[in-house]
Amino acid sequence: MTESLSFARHHPVPALLACLVIVVGIAALGALFPPGEWYAGLAKPSFNPPNAVFGPAWTLLYLLIAVATWLLWRAPAGDMRTRALGCSAAHLLLNAAWTPVFFGLQQPGYALVVIVLMWFAILATVVAAWRVHRPAAWLLLPYLAWVGFATLLNASIWRLN
Repeated sequence: MTESLSFARHHPVPALLACLVIVVGIAALGALFPPGEWYAGLAKPSFNPPNAVFGPAWTLLYLLIAVATWLLWRAPAGDMRTRALGCSAAHLLLNAAWTPVFFGLQQPGYALVVIVLMWFAILATVVAAWRVHRPAAWLLLPYLAWVGFATLLNASIWRLN
């Protein structure tokens, strides 16, 4: 196991592909829970973006997340790198949970809890990444901002409905 981890760290293409596969897998989970009629019928705030914005925005964000995770993975081993990768795993798990909770279970209130936790996990990742690999931290800032906006949107939808 240690040899395969060492191989991935020292061979950039397989490691980047692994990060992309993980992130694309999480994105694909979201496709199992499309917005549908329930979401279309919800009252939404005036600042709700058109549905066409979400696909391109998330595609770019997932790419940035994969590259940031790859950069962290390739950073020198140490407690802060381990912490950054652990926080990254946490925000990815919360990211994977939000869509099934919001769209699948149709529970904007519970989804709000998930997305607030996700925002804090992303923030913790940025803080830890800043100490390990600053470009990785910078790459995560658009994600942090978008999830902050999505949190406001989620809270507004919950309040309006």
